Amino acid sequence: MEETSFHSLAIVSAVGFVVPLLLGFVPRLRVPSVVLEIAVGAVLGPSALGWVEVDEPVRIFARLGLASLLFLAGMEIELDRLRGGLLRVALQGFLLSLLLSIGFCSALRAVGLLESPLFVAIILASSAIGIVIPLLKDAGEMATPFGQAVIVGISIADFGTVLLLTLLFSAEGGGAGKTLFLLGMVGLLGVLMAVGAGGLGRWRRLSETLERLQDTTAMIRVRGAALLLIVFVVLVERLGLELMLGAFAAGALLGTMDRDPRSTHPHFHMRLQAVGFGVFIPVFFVASGIQLDLGALLAGGSTLAMVPVFLVGLLIVRGVPALVYRRIAGPRRTAVAGLLQATSLPFLVAGARIGVELGRISQTTATALVAAGMLSVLIFPPAALSLLQRKDS
Repeated sequence: MEETSFHSLAIVSAVGFVVPLLLGFVPRLRVPSVVLEIAVGAVLGPSALGWVEVDEPVRIFARLGLASLLFLAGMEIELDRLRGGLLRVALQGFLLSLLLSIGFCSALRAVGLLESPLFVAIILASSAIGIVIPLLKDAGEMATPFGQAVIVGISIADFGTVLLLTLLFSAEGGGAGKTLFLLGMVGLLGVLMAVGAGGLGRWRRLSETLERLQDTTAMIRVRGAALLLIVFVVLVERLGLELMLGAFAAGALLGTMDRDPRSTHPHFHMRLQAVGFGVFIPVFFVASGIQLDLGALLAGGSTLAMVPVFLVGLLIVRGVPALVYRRIAGPRRTAVAGLLQATSLPFLVAGARIGVELGRISQTTATALVAAGMLSVLIFPPAALSLLQRKDS
């Protein structure tokens, strides 16, 4: 029996450790770690130095990293906020974003630059809640009407894109009956969220037991979260859906049930983030870099030309719909909201990977999408913070 080699996983893990450590030595260099993780993975991968490849151990860890990333993103969705006037404005913005994205990608298809306009259109309509929320916290905007509007808008965008990709492309080839069945299952997941929010948190005996075991070696809350994630992923995959919906829905369900973490389990979310961002998620990003077609990108031609095209597309598709916030935020903060909404990398990476696996987009298109996402993280947030500081000065 051939032994499994962990050589590539060791190199990938080393990159995940060294990159943020080096950035820590240069605090003035405000480059997100994820950008360098993807870039270093691309340099070390088969398209450049060829020192590492995505073998079975790396593939398993990367898949767990994708699930962890979507799970933690789902936990950021606060369903209590998704109602009233903010919800209405956010839905208007997301619908406008979808229409702009479909039009933009259809134009690219018309001139022969894109092979699957609908798939790419949905990906471009996403945002990066995990990147934007820390920026809003640091700027002191989380509790303001402006900050709340941006968070709800990005939440709707992330949830909507996951749902649309799952329904439109997991159901492909299954006919109308399959599509209706999948819609019913999504509705069932929503009901489970509502039931969890309304009832499970009130079981006193369960709550007392969880509190007693949460800080012991049982780490019962972390184990329960892992079980919830795995059960949802298995459920949706058996039903023909994509991993992304199961992981995202599991995170949203847990976030809904976990209403008062500060009073009874203040370290729970931090522990989940430690497992995700400390172990699995870096492997996903480095592995995504390894699989990039860096040779095609550096060789110039259509792939390199598509990077600024997709970057402008993000600014149009996600930036222009921020105009719906102008009554709440004013012109300058509306521009800030547009720049923050146009920042998108984690979901672009995940969507591009899934698109390649499904045969919906080519590896070169995926590479251009990820490169555009990396540029959006490097350019748009600093510009947004500069606008905020200029107003507050």
